[in-house]
Amino acid sequence: MNSPILNHGQIAQVSGLVAQYITAQRESFLPQCMALTQPERESMHGFFSPQLLDGVRVVVLRDQRVSNPTFYAMLGQMGLRNLPDFAEMAAITFSDVVVSHEPFTNRLLSHELVHVEQYRQLGIPRFAELYVRGFLSGGGYDGIPLEVNAYTLDARFERSPQQRFSVADDVSNWIRANRF
Repeated sequence: MNSPILNHGQIAQVSGLVAQYITAQRESFLPQCMALTQPERESMHGFFSPQLLDGVRVVVLRDQRVSNPTFYAMLGQMGLRNLPDFAEMAAITFSDVVVSHEPFTNRLLSHELVHVEQYRQLGIPRFAELYVRGFLSGGGYDGIPLEVNAYTLDARFERSPQQRFSVADDVSNWIRANRF
């Protein structure tokens, strides 16, 4: 399905709404969150910086799902029809807060920690803008370069979890190469 063409003002408006949603969700879920467990930290060691692993907070929801943003109705009026359903996602990252609908596997955690690193390097406003632009230009969720980067790196992690590599360097390279 083709995404509608939004003008620069509309993209800025939607990006701002997404950034506000990310910030609000982070604040909302943070009180429920915990630090990574020692086994989680050990499995991610060498892929992510100690500072990122120390700072990230996670929660696995029980009898609760992350709801879609209230501005989805407005996006529907703009012609966007293939919006991702947050309740159907395995996990969602809100800056340094990871909210999961299922227990973490190493691959799921590595994927979400790639997003934490992307947020760390880009900041919430730029991440939100690139997510919106990627959604529009990629034709939906699967075409978002931020997601492509995370899926590429979690697949690399899954193939060979003993082969350490720097996620921060990879994300930085994507930024420098304008791949997002």
